[in-house]
Amino acid sequence: MQKSPISKIALDGRDFYVKRDDLIDPFLAGNKYRKLYILLKTPKEKYNKIISYGGTQSNAMLAIAAMCKEKEWEFTYYTKPLSTLQKEQNEGNFFHAISLGMRHVEIEEAYYKEYIASLRIHLDEKTYIIDQGGADASAKEGLEVLAREIREANLNLKALATPSGTGTTALFLALALPEYKIYTTPCVGDSVYLKEQMNALYAIPKNLIILEPAKKYHFAKLYPEFLEIYKKILSSGVEFDLLYAPNLWKVLLEQTSEEILYIHSGGVSGNASMLKRYKKKVESQKTVKTK
Repeated sequence: MQKSPISKIALDGRDFYVKRDDLIDPFLAGNKYRKLYILLKTPKEKYNKIISYGGTQSNAMLAIAAMCKEKEWEFTYYTKPLSTLQKEQNEGNFFHAISLGMRHVEIEEAYYKEYIASLRIHLDEKTYIIDQGGADASAKEGLEVLAREIREANLNLKALATPSGTGTTALFLALALPEYKIYTTPCVGDSVYLKEQMNALYAIPKNLIILEPAKKYHFAKLYPEFLEIYKKILSSGVEFDLLYAPNLWKVLLEQTSEEILYIHSGGVSGNASMLKRYKKKVESQKTVKTK
């Protein structure tokens, strides 16, 4: 297991520390590296196929593809139907995952939930299924390793922050570090959905604090304030992903005041395609205004 360094950045007159898990590997980095810890340690002879499912912006999808390439395991990934534009993109997480050997299967939306639920029925001993976003109890050990690294850093602070999709990272960090406040915010769905996902794995501890955004944000949609905060933090010397990080940074700046160690969850490989989407949106808005 590789250790990641810690950087210090200044933002809006405050100091933040950043656990740079994004520097571990170009594709297999961030919280996905921690979540896949058990599988990374697993001898490649144990499995020959990994199955997962979710969205094509997924950082977990790309990390699993990188792991499977390294392990020489077949990787099959299920999604709802994609647009022709998505399939033809030559950058972003989906493109890179396909380049790493991922087999992609589209399931009609009407049958998607039922089909995903059926995947476990006929699994053989050489096949392993990873739930969407890497939400799996096996992630606990990798995040305990991260917790040890944080303790060994001996930073004079008592608050950490990490964004949540399924909440797996925040949950297991809070369990492993009861002496710290663990801040998170829902980036996929709302806090009710987030708590449901967490409780499916383990009871939520009291030191896990879910910060509510001032308004409802829809995952992977484009928001000017997200692009603004992305650029602001980038000027401080660290690049964060455009899907999860802006939401959490926004609530941290609005609702907290203490020094915080932000756990970088990686995912910057998807920024190129996201920035193109932002650029296209800005250009279309300019066109509308000139008419």
